[in-house]
Amino acid sequence: MKKKKSGFLLIGVFIAFGLIYVGFLQFKISQYSNMEAPKNADYLIVLGARVKGTVPSQAFASRIDAAANYLKENKNTIVIASGGQGPGEQISEAESIKRELVKQNISESRIILEDHSTDTYENIRFSKKLIPKDAKNGVVVTNTFHIYRAVSIANKQGLDLQGLPAKTPWTAVLKSYSREYLAITKFYLKTYILD
Repeated sequence: MKKKKSGFLLIGVFIAFGLIYVGFLQFKISQYSNMEAPKNADYLIVLGARVKGTVPSQAFASRIDAAANYLKENKNTIVIASGGQGPGEQISEAESIKRELVKQNISESRIILEDHSTDTYENIRFSKKLIPKDAKNGVVVTNTFHIYRAVSIANKQGLDLQGLPAKTPWTAVLKSYSREYLAITKFYLKTYILD
């Protein structure tokens, strides 16, 4: 009987810890998802996401739209379109960003392509090499759920970026946030424990 009770207690503690941890992650995500990007940044880095053939997914389209709106209001800002070509994608994510921005009247001369990255770490690392030498103020564009991790990874790589949050479509909320909790946990392990 004592063993059974201690087993239930252990499970209860584990569940409570899990809920507190998820609550903490959600708090951090919420903090960053309400960021306001500074005006007149020298550059934007738009992080790629899934492309269905040549069409950006809903969440990805939201990032591109947020970037386009910013670029229309801040005429001297250049943009680094970041993302390689994954399975089921007929073009790179960077090319998809470029095409959609051009459709929204953003000049090609303002767009730099980074089309080799396969994850957020590489998005930041490869894009960093393309930032003009005289550029100082940068902004990373991604969905609300992803801003906290993207900014944290950038800081870890020596880039002091602000975030420009793009809306997360309701259809993608559950899946995106669940995956993000795991991705942030992996980032914490990699940064604070395994390093």
